[in-house]
Amino acid sequence: MRVKGSTPTRNRRKKVLKLAKGYFGSKHLLYKTANEQVMHSLKYSYIGRKQTKREMRKLWIARINAAVRQYDLSYSKFMHGLKLADINVNRKMLSEIAIHDEQGFKAIVDESKKALAEAK
Repeated sequence: MRVKGSTPTRNRRKKVLKLAKGYFGSKHLLYKTANEQVMHSLKYSYIGRKQTKREMRKLWIARINAAVRQYDLSYSKFMHGLKLADINVNRKMLSEIAIHDEQGFKAIVDESKKALAEAK
């Protein structure tokens, strides 16, 4: 007598079809196409989580660069000056400071410039 495995199979397929809810056409109705689409979707979401981090870092750098250029300094020199001045603030916080606290950011830029001048 062979085991057909109806309950586990049905549950596994129901799980995939539940994940495929809202997909267009047969992708949310038929198990095979739904499974293919769900596997792709999970892959895309994994890749997307990595890309989000990349894009946010690019955005923070662009904001810092734009803010620093108002004080006649480039992004790379500014970051080098921060390292020389031993100021450890991450890019996310630097971009937030640049947006919301102009005087505070100017003070950080001045410290960076001072450290660069001392290093020469």
